[in-house]
Amino acid sequence: MQSLITLVLVLMPMFIGFAIPSNPTMTKLADKGLSYLVFIILGLIGIELSQVEGLGSQIGEIALYVTILSILTIGTGLFALMLFDRLRPWHAKKPSVKSKEHRVSIRGSLAQVFCVAIGMVIGYFLPADYMPPENTMTAMLMILILLVGIGLKGSGITLKEVLLNKRGVEMSVIFTLSVLVGGLIFALMFSDVSWTKGLALASGFGWYSLSAIIMTDAYGAVWGSVALFNDLVREFFALLFIPVFMRKYPSAAVGLGGATSLDFTLPIIQQSGGLKVVPLAISFGFIINIVSPVLMVLFSALG
Repeated sequence: MQSLITLVLVLMPMFIGFAIPSNPTMTKLADKGLSYLVFIILGLIGIELSQVEGLGSQIGEIALYVTILSILTIGTGLFALMLFDRLRPWHAKKPSVKSKEHRVSIRGSLAQVFCVAIGMVIGYFLPADYMPPENTMTAMLMILILLVGIGLKGSGITLKEVLLNKRGVEMSVIFTLSVLVGGLIFALMFSDVSWTKGLALASGFGWYSLSAIIMTDAYGAVWGSVALFNDLVREFFALLFIPVFMRKYPSAAVGLGGATSLDFTLPIIQQSGGLKVVPLAISFGFIINIVSPVLMVLFSALG
């Protein structure tokens, strides 16, 4: 129920953005505001990460699990969507000057990761009384989606293209099945991991705040930490490599973000792929955000 409420809170501003009469000035301001807002959000993520505690003496074991699981889940999803792009080509935008655009994209991604690191440093030294309010991230995400809605309205993209995107649905199916295969391979590699646990751990799809809670409740703090850091690795990998894959493999680039394609990585997707790719990312991210909690709860309930 909470995940559905979160989806409504995040997507509602997009509808409001579409309802606001568009003009070139407002569209330009929305696009500019989006660029600044991503750094604020990434800083807040860093502050939240600085508050994670209690990993204990099993940090080495957790690191091994996280490394293998992240390689498998990111790798299987990326390979499947790259193959999809090969068989069903689709271009987000016309390529411009290759080398210049590539360098700018990488530099921007590194700056975003650096922003997370700065947030972690701030969060470490910030007194508890000065921590951001509990709902700050939700408010920032709502503003982000509002600005995206205004930008989409100004670009002439229809709401139908956003929510009923055929390629987004196809991507979601391919991504989900391939990442679950990665979870099964992970289970085969470790005797203490059942196939249902492997599938449950793989089903976070980048939604670290939710996967950590569900996996901790189901399997204990160690596996909750594995789920948390596995999904964080996906998020950081996406921040770095979405611009790298976008020009030749747009579906794979969008899929790198998993569930975060709807929110955290959406500005990076827009910056590297243009407004045309945003409906695809929102359609894909919307579906993955619905599928993820259902699969995690289902598989963890099976053992």
